[in-house]
Amino acid sequence: MADKEIHHYRLTGLSCTSCSAKFEKNVQAIEGVSAAKVNYGAAKLTVTGHVSVAELEQAGAFDNIKVRPEQDTNSDTPHRQTSFWRENRSQLIAAVLIILAFISQWCLGEPRFLSPILFVMAILVGGYALFIEGIQDLIKFEFSMATLMTIAIIGATLIGDFAEGAVVVILFAISEMLERYAAERARQSISTLVNVASKVATIRRNDFEQTIAVQDIQINDVMLIKPGQKIAMDGVVIKGDSTVNQAAITGESLPVDKRISDEVFAGTLNETGYLEVQVTKRAADTTLAKIIQLVEAAQGERAPAQAFVDKFAKIYTPFIILLATLIVIVPPLFFGGDWQRWFYQGLSVLVVGCPCSLVISTPVSIVSAIGNAARHGVLIKGGIYLEEIGKLQAIAFDKTGTLTEGKPTVTDFVVVDERYNEPDLLQKISALESYAQHPLASAIVEENKRRGIDIIQTSIENFQSIIGRGVQGDISGTTYLIGSPTLFSSNSKITTIAQAFHEQSKTVIYFGTSEQILAVIAMQDSVRQTSQQTIQELQSLGIQETVMLTGDNQATANQIAKEVGVSSVKANLMPADKLQEIQNLQTTLGRVAMIGDGVNDAPALAIANVGIAMGVVGTDTALETADVTLIGDDLSKLPFLIRLSRSTLRTIKQNITFSLVLKVIALLLVIPGWLTLWIAILADMGATIIVTLNGIRLLRVK
Repeated sequence: MADKEIHHYRLTGLSCTSCSAKFEKNVQAIEGVSAAKVNYGAAKLTVTGHVSVAELEQAGAFDNIKVRPEQDTNSDTPHRQTSFWRENRSQLIAAVLIILAFISQWCLGEPRFLSPILFVMAILVGGYALFIEGIQDLIKFEFSMATLMTIAIIGATLIGDFAEGAVVVILFAISEMLERYAAERARQSISTLVNVASKVATIRRNDFEQTIAVQDIQINDVMLIKPGQKIAMDGVVIKGDSTVNQAAITGESLPVDKRISDEVFAGTLNETGYLEVQVTKRAADTTLAKIIQLVEAAQGERAPAQAFVDKFAKIYTPFIILLATLIVIVPPLFFGGDWQRWFYQGLSVLVVGCPCSLVISTPVSIVSAIGNAARHGVLIKGGIYLEEIGKLQAIAFDKTGTLTEGKPTVTDFVVVDERYNEPDLLQKISALESYAQHPLASAIVEENKRRGIDIIQTSIENFQSIIGRGVQGDISGTTYLIGSPTLFSSNSKITTIAQAFHEQSKTVIYFGTSEQILAVIAMQDSVRQTSQQTIQELQSLGIQETVMLTGDNQATANQIAKEVGVSSVKANLMPADKLQEIQNLQTTLGRVAMIGDGVNDAPALAIANVGIAMGVVGTDTALETADVTLIGDDLSKLPFLIRLSRSTLRTIKQNITFSLVLKVIALLLVIPGWLTLWIAILADMGATIIVTLNGIRLLRVK
């Protein structure tokens, strides 16, 4: 059904949250539209139904909102080419008229009627769009900023304050222009991510090379990527090797080596070599596309502080209108005040009482912070989690894949029989393990590659996997085995060596023939390089408890805990046990975060105040289920995340406090009768600009 079709649009010129709400309401009223949702933070419109771009722009004409379909790949749209003159010509003409009015008033000794005419012309030219919007809102009993400004400017004109009415029009236009610029600046994190994605790619399909749009690329197509080119789609390397800069996705500063069978991601940059990549995901399903979707959704979510401000503004605006009415009526009626003077004071109260700076104080901070985090490889699902992170008292860590690398590496190689040399044994072991699929086998093969062991000339015959114990195969007529001690007879010397490794919490496997053990290999899941420093930084930031929760045995857990420096450790835990430990921490300490792999630790991640997923590049489950995701598996981003959250909370409080205090000070000027329209608009404009710029500072938190 056409009326059920969902369309997405990008918006430019969306200057404030109240404008966003009004635009959404206008779009919903268009015939053929069954639903509409505006995401102010991401400047994005989602429409269910059938509607044209022209109709959407007409609905947003009050704020000069421009619309383009999201799938429009042409970044140089006509809207972006609109000149400054065309966008602001009425305000510029009004400014010239005001200047001429002041010149004629002060310098030329002109007839008394000329400057008022010029001021009125400036009001009509510069404020025409504002008046249309304000009067329409007034008819609907919607007391928007446009309504308040329209009443104030028309009122000033009626009592003969033409100069102030005209200047207020210009100052209001400047305020809106600066506010629009600041809002667009805060959204640049999204546009940066969107622009990272390539629009086209060269592929080979049916032995024919062609350059096509990414939307037309199919799974299993082969991309051809030259040095210096962006990778357009997620896929697996099937030919070539290179280094790839993944900073746009993971925030990593150093390029990553990519070889055959390695994954690559859309939006990353191929640096040194030629690659052929088999596409594994469609354009809409790539890791980059999911990141963009998640960040946009997060920027559209209201934080608790924002929800409070929105509720407060609904009470605040009617209160200001009532206060302005009382200021106009009470002094003249009960204290013999001058009607014109107090009417003017009431108009000034309407202007200074506009809630714009208050309403925008929180969303601009949330949008900036979430955008900054995404740029550094951290996805935050919404403002509520951003606020929670700054209030954490404890953080619980899974061990495997979080504090450790999550994959075993060879730490020791001991030759038991001195008649054999190490390179020869390593060659046989590597050749045998290259046939196996176990993670321990992969670790041995990787270690031997690092040592430069060549297995090309080693032939394996009669290879056999012995389930749960190891593998065996024939090399030059001799049967060799590699695996657990149950494959071999007991040997006191071997037992002593193995015991020493076990005490170090290492995994031990054996290599030899059916008659004797020839070598012992020890492996261990190595601790991430950043784990210890991260734990120290978290503790220095005031996190009261850092806990390691693991299903591993107590000895291994204690060793890892000692190495990384967590304050406590719980071992031998099942998923349900981890959930119980999180609940215990919440009872004793308060807010708790859980960091895990996003799949195995799902119950604990769900019950924690903030669930943070590791190991998530390309892992859809983790991206979709966690509250926060560390895209590059980089634990060192945790202290940054906490600092960013606390800075955001601090900035929101600063903005709300500054906005309210400035308005209260301006309103107090009514008592001695010092409040003027000039002061009122400057106070309102100044507060809006300052809180916006203060929120944008969060883009610079490092």
